[in-house]
Amino acid sequence: MTTAQGRATGGSPDRPAKLRIALLGARGIPASYGGFETFAEQLSIRLVERGHEVTVYAETSESSVEDIFYQGVRVRHKRRPRWGAASVLAYDCACLWDARRGYDLVYMLGYGAAWACWWPRVFGVPVWINVDGLEWARSKWGRAARIYLRCMEWVASRVATRLIADAEAIAQRFRETYPKGAPSSFIAYGAELVQDRDVDPSVLSAWGLKPRRYMLVVARPEPENHILEIVQGYEMHEGDWPLVIVGDVSGATAYQQLLRQHASDRVRFVGGIYDTGQLASLRVHAACYLHGHSVGGTNPSLLEALACGNWVIAHDNPFNREVARDAADYFATPEQLARSLDLVVDQSDAMLPQRSQRARDIVAEHYTWDGIADAYEALMHSECRSHSAATPSTGTV
Repeated sequence: MTTAQGRATGGSPDRPAKLRIALLGARGIPASYGGFETFAEQLSIRLVERGHEVTVYAETSESSVEDIFYQGVRVRHKRRPRWGAASVLAYDCACLWDARRGYDLVYMLGYGAAWACWWPRVFGVPVWINVDGLEWARSKWGRAARIYLRCMEWVASRVATRLIADAEAIAQRFRETYPKGAPSSFIAYGAELVQDRDVDPSVLSAWGLKPRRYMLVVARPEPENHILEIVQGYEMHEGDWPLVIVGDVSGATAYQQLLRQHASDRVRFVGGIYDTGQLASLRVHAACYLHGHSVGGTNPSLLEALACGNWVIAHDNPFNREVARDAADYFATPEQLARSLDLVVDQSDAMLPQRSQRARDIVAEHYTWDGIADAYEALMHSECRSHSAATPSTGTV
């Protein structure tokens, strides 16, 4: 359906029809966990402000929880069983079954339960799937899980009305790998700009840090995030500004144990930090931000670093280059990283203001949440039937 057709059945020529949209695959809102949750919150609130009805599905450990509203967004809870790794799949399937009718669009974040996305399609409801990078390539998955996720990637290309990628490189990969599959569109992730005046430098004292005199990493300790290579490159660099690594490196995995062997006064593992104000202050006042992610699309941590005006040194891959453009230096080996760190120490005071401005300019031009919401709303209107043409929205059978 074209945008014009949607307007004809649900609104005036100047006012697009109201749509009823279900967002699935996140743990819920307000965001308190990761990228999908932040995305669901930022997008859903903006769509509601534009007159749409949005339901975000949220997990609960209880069997029955009433719907609530958060800033106008309906939050609908579904129970997540305690089945180990299978619990996420069970939760996603429960949400898909509940959302199989009563909406103009079902948007699933992630393709782990792609096979169950047929359920809304049977009732004539379009289903979009956010493919979230190369999920099957993540090291946290065992062999069986990787095979399953690779199969679900193919299933997603067949069952979805449209695939959404937050990086053009990911969207292009799906077009080339599955030429007969669902159309693949690129709509980026977003970030909010943070200026130096917006954060409190005094919080740095909790870690014994001085502004512009430390390097920063914020990442989950997984091999595809190249934290070990970052540490190795830093250790080749002879400067004395400490490397601060934010993330849970408690030793729960062999990779974490390997990382902990490098802990010293120079290499500091400070654990997970979930206070947004503290994280923003750490980012804004860092001499540089080191980003090793390699299998995702548009990574939220990289965008947040750019939004904070960081001098970024990123792992050299198409996803990071697409996002950071000329606002970052890139490394493929620890030796290359060490040379980039030498440059930071030598030229930080002179070059940081210009680099900070360029980083924030990229976010302002390409990655604002309002701009992301504009892109989603336009695409939704181009494909979805109008509110008045669908059945009443109950979210239940």
